[in-house]
Amino acid sequence: MIEQGPRGATRATSATAVREESRPTRARSIATLLTFLIIGATVALTGALVAGHAVAGWYASADKPMWTPADDAFAPVLGLSYGLMAVGAWLVWLTPETEERSAALTVYVLQLALGAIWAPAFFGLGGVVGAAGPWASLVVIVLTAIVLLATLFRFWELSHGGALLLIPAFVWVLYAMTLNAAIAVLAL
Repeated sequence: MIEQGPRGATRATSATAVREESRPTRARSIATLLTFLIIGATVALTGALVAGHAVAGWYASADKPMWTPADDAFAPVLGLSYGLMAVGAWLVWLTPETEERSAALTVYVLQLALGAIWAPAFFGLGGVVGAAGPWASLVVIVLTAIVLLATLFRFWELSHGGALLLIPAFVWVLYAMTLNAAIAVLAL
């Protein structure tokens, strides 16, 4: 590569040197990782708090399928899933700044938003609107699964490691979707 210096002089630079200049500083990288982790923890904590209140309410008396996990399994699984997704998003963020990276992180934020909506929709609406609640939340979790899968594919194009860290969350969403669907059907 040719780079123009002061006073119009030119010099050859390597592609590696240009890439090094565009890399984030260590402090910025750590700050970004912490930001991703805090956002993920906030979404997980919100879901756990909403679920915690509902577990003693309508959810406790709802008919559930035999593969329903123990009530206290939700919080650690959500925490681990969102933590792994945060690290995956950070690995994607570390890749060169491109339209593909921006699109991947935008889809990631969308699936986080859907994930944040699901717990209040499932646990909150069930106590308010009765049998219609699980059906409304089923729509949300199906959308979450679709967008999470799209995120996984977009991450794969940029960071295989980042994409692989989304797999546990995707498996959990599919599992939660079966629970949501079964509870909706059993509520009829």
